[in-house]
Amino acid sequence: MTTRPVDRFNSVRRSFLRTGPALAAALALPATPVPAQTAGQWVATWGAAPAGPPPTASTMSLSNQTLRLIVHASVGGSRARIRVSNQMGSTALRIGAARIAQRASAATLVAGTDRQLLFGGRTSVTIPAGAVVFSDPVSLNVPPFADLAISLYLPTTTAVATLHNAALQTSYVSTAGDQSARSSLTVSRSISTWPFLTEVDVSGAYSGLTARGSVVAFGDSITDGQASTANANRRWPDMLARRLQLEGGVAGNIGVANRGISANSLLKDYPTAMLAGQKGVARFDRDVLGTAGVRWAIVLIGINDIVYSPASSPVPVDSLINGHLQLVAKAHVQGVRAIGATLTPFEGQAYYTASRENVRKRFNDWMRSSRAYDAVLDFDQLLRDPVRPTRLRTTYDSGDHLHPNNAGYQAMAQAVPLTLFI
Repeated sequence: MTTRPVDRFNSVRRSFLRTGPALAAALALPATPVPAQTAGQWVATWGAAPAGPPPTASTMSLSNQTLRLIVHASVGGSRARIRVSNQMGSTALRIGAARIAQRASAATLVAGTDRQLLFGGRTSVTIPAGAVVFSDPVSLNVPPFADLAISLYLPTTTAVATLHNAALQTSYVSTAGDQSARSSLTVSRSISTWPFLTEVDVSGAYSGLTARGSVVAFGDSITDGQASTANANRRWPDMLARRLQLEGGVAGNIGVANRGISANSLLKDYPTAMLAGQKGVARFDRDVLGTAGVRWAIVLIGINDIVYSPASSPVPVDSLINGHLQLVAKAHVQGVRAIGATLTPFEGQAYYTASRENVRKRFNDWMRSSRAYDAVLDFDQLLRDPVRPTRLRTTYDSGDHLHPNNAGYQAMAQAVPLTLFI
């Protein structure tokens, strides 16, 4: 399938959607247009879903130290702000100083890009337990695909209760002191999580283009990018962001926020494993509808509900369907277009049984036929082995028979018709 050509940044006209025979099918979206983003509005250029608290024995404690958190922008702008979360904390979180800059390499900043962040005009902020704050806006040119460094100074002893666990990105903890303004951090250790930071937003024009809105990818470890290469931004939402920018022209100037959480379920919380996040039906309002500039949500969730349910009596498919219907209804109330996805194969994975596979198959049949979602991406058809469709295709299998590899994530991103967002 091909679509009409669109303008590129270099004004060359060429087809922006190339597909193969395994393209994920997409149902038509409603014709009602969504209002375009304006220059004064905020759009998420990066996002991660908060989870926690971790088990007490593995809780990281910091005191008089600076975090330098590295994130990857999806869309550009001329102003920026951050969202800091203490939602899983039981005590107040004190941020003594905060800054944002473009990252050059490791914990070093690009010269001339460092900006101080204020909170209500103050250099520090105390965030109550269970709360979030946005920083004040700051003028900063954020190019698409820029690595950004967000520095947070923690002056008092701080337990890291709110974090995104599977960052697949190296960030840094300083030695003692407020090092937020230093071009190069003196590193005490590196971490592979994102404590406290849950969103970076942009507004205004970059290179004459203003972001039109954001897509939120909502799901579990497959959306979180499990088994993709660390520090390489090879998750499928990352690669969708690249396609939107490089192939979509002016119409593709859209942010992408990844709200996947490894081990997350749609219907059930696991009190002893809160790094898996709150259940999807509970966190959807915060992680999707609360995202700046959200206009589209891509939902790929439910496989953990199946594999963690008893083999003798797996989760009823009607329960999964009802959970998804709740997400669609929530999205539509807020004017967000909901794009669903079929659940991908997992035969060969430790939790595979015929009874669990039957739930996955019946759920996918519903996803394809119900038209409950505004559009459907058939990731199952895309990734499955044509000879043995209950398994991942070998070339897309990371080796655990559940998570795609880099090539599989690339195929998923390539299979999303950009016409869904035009």
